[in-house]
Amino acid sequence: MTEDRRLLEPMATVVSVALRTLLGLAATVLILNVARGTWGGSVLCITDDSAVSSVAPGGFLPEHGAVAESVPRYCADHPGAFLRLLDGLGSVPSTLLLISGLFLLHRLLQGAAREGVHTELTASRLRLLGRWLLLGSLLCAFVEANAKAALIDGLSRSMDYSAAAWLGWWSTPYLAVLTGLGLLTFARITRAGASMREDLEGVV
Repeated sequence: MTEDRRLLEPMATVVSVALRTLLGLAATVLILNVARGTWGGSVLCITDDSAVSSVAPGGFLPEHGAVAESVPRYCADHPGAFLRLLDGLGSVPSTLLLISGLFLLHRLLQGAAREGVHTELTASRLRLLGRWLLLGSLLCAFVEANAKAALIDGLSRSMDYSAAAWLGWWSTPYLAVLTGLGLLTFARITRAGASMREDLEGVV
């Protein structure tokens, strides 16, 4: 499968290095935070981009015809475990999706280099990666939007947790969704190519 392995470069090497680097950084940060007992820091802050005030903040002088608006930023000293959990849920899911997606892609490329590109196994792994990105990205966006809305609710008296609140934080992961759909399409193409290859080998 030397030719197939050559076709997958430099993507296979880049993904392998990126995956190892991310895992190393994540492990280092986790160990340092646990060892120092400073997980999350003593201050927790979040900016509510959905709430904008027309009251100009002091010290900012806009040009003629421009307007400076105020965006509230809420901070809590020594927040409790629940607020820290919400803060983590507002960003950690995307990081986990990135690392897990790189792992599945690494496994896909390694398997394709070893067993061949046009195989049923490669098509199956392509389909798995596509579904993971498609469903995982939507789930991450849902969890993070809810976590941020709940965190704002816990830090602000003027904001309540509601469907409208978390919709304000919702950000559709268009690129991940389109990539997932594209991988599912290529999985079908690869499966068809694998079947044609088997038919040709049977004829020969």
